[in-house]
Amino acid sequence: MSYQVGIIGAGPSGYTAAIYASRANLNTVLFTGLEPGGQLMLTSDVENWPGEEHGILGPELMAKLRTQAGRFGAEIKELSVTAVDLISHPKKLTLSNGTVAECESVIIATGASAKWLDVHGEAKLRGRGVSACATCDGFFFKGKNVAVVGGGDSAMEEANFLTKFASSVTVIHRSAEFKASKIMLTRAQNNPKISFKMNAKVVEVLGEDRVTGLKIENLIDQTSADLPFDGLFVAIGHFPNSAIFANQLTVDRKGYITVLTGTTQTNIPGVFAAGDVVDHLYRQAVTAAGTGCIAALEAERWISHGA
Repeated sequence: MSYQVGIIGAGPSGYTAAIYASRANLNTVLFTGLEPGGQLMLTSDVENWPGEEHGILGPELMAKLRTQAGRFGAEIKELSVTAVDLISHPKKLTLSNGTVAECESVIIATGASAKWLDVHGEAKLRGRGVSACATCDGFFFKGKNVAVVGGGDSAMEEANFLTKFASSVTVIHRSAEFKASKIMLTRAQNNPKISFKMNAKVVEVLGEDRVTGLKIENLIDQTSADLPFDGLFVAIGHFPNSAIFANQLTVDRKGYITVLTGTTQTNIPGVFAAGDVVDHLYRQAVTAAGTGCIAALEAERWISHGA
């Protein structure tokens, strides 16, 4: 298999890159990986996607993007990329079915994955009260009582943001000390809607169809109690899906792929990276889509100038 553009990942950035590359009449393939659609497949309602005035379900949005990419001729293959040779020309992508795809250029759009608590009930209720993105889902908790798990800047940011909607926010942290910066912690502590439950951890998410409460263990005396909550926001970090590229591409200390400022170009010519595998700050569907567009345009220019 030989292509001009090979795209790895099927979230907003990957699908957008496929739309732009295929519309430019480039022979384009997109490998979806094991989780087509990325994190939006776990989001019930997306109300901040431009043009969807009444909101749209996350899986429905991903289906529309996939159809749009296919309409312009992009090949979409439900295969994972298990190994890469990005140094050679053409670049070689080893696939989960044992075949190898050769690509003049590669766009990496593998995204990032939220770190979860891995407790009973959490997976079942993702998208039904359990979330890892306050800016995505906070709106749905107007007047509700929610909890945020974490002790870093992300947890404080999530907690403060959620007070725009929730009637109360409880930060649950397994230590008596915080990793959050002083300014972020002070801001949360000074917010009258935010309370703190220290030396505690969530051991179970309660509810059948939606979150109704949390079982919380006191780490000092090992007692536990069921407390009523309408939502749980897990803010213990994300990890970029970059492991198979890290021995060839430059990544930062957290594993996010680094790109030339203002571009999607990695340290290897003809290899571009877009979306959450690069962005550890905003992590929004619309920003991911924007960088997917940029990556496709840059790949087109790179190919046209004699890759």
